[in-house]
Amino acid sequence: MHDGLWLGVGSDHTDRKAETMGVALSKQICAKVVGKTLWSFDDVAGHWDKLILRAYVTIDGIRLKYQEGPLSGMRNPSDLMSRAGAKFVTGTVMFCGTLGAIGGIRPSTQFTAILEDPVLDRKMTCEYDIDALPVVR
Repeated sequence: MHDGLWLGVGSDHTDRKAETMGVALSKQICAKVVGKTLWSFDDVAGHWDKLILRAYVTIDGIRLKYQEGPLSGMRNPSDLMSRAGAKFVTGTVMFCGTLGAIGGIRPSTQFTAILEDPVLDRKMTCEYDIDALPVVR
């Protein structure tokens, strides 16, 4: 996609045990999962604050709402890019943060993120299973 900025949904998944040793380590240790759909940022820039992020987790076999709220609770990508002090080239991916976890951050076996655009009546998703590996000492 060489023709401007694009918006997608994904997960900047981390390893919570590794996070106790360092946030950067925990982010580098896990793959970053992204959905298959992209929207032109120009198509949503005028109503960014109306986009809704919802996330669900599965814990002990039960699907629970994990996050929910408008993107007005997050920084706008244009603001983040201006603060980065770096040139963004074609193919650059930037995660823009997330909303607070309902009930706090906790491990799960499945994660689903849904980004809804109520103005243009569409949704995009990112979903994956989590296999927790044993800690070997």
